[in-house]
Amino acid sequence: MKKILTIFYSFLVILILIDPFIHKHAYFGFDEYPSFYGAYGLVACIILVLAAKYILRPIVMRGEDYYDD
Repeated sequence: MKKILTIFYSFLVILILIDPFIHKHAYFGFDEYPSFYGAYGLVACIILVLAAKYILRPIVMRGEDYYDD
């Protein structure tokens, strides 16, 4: 498992390093920034986790003895 993570992180670092040298066909002005899509994905993931934890969990969560009745 550690070897797979090492390969994954190495590949991730290589992608971050070569990203400024890749020409992008941007539709908007802000998506030309280096590593924009990586940062966008990270922020979206954090928002989804926080929404699941603080908004959806109280709605779906049942009491500890819900099925015992």
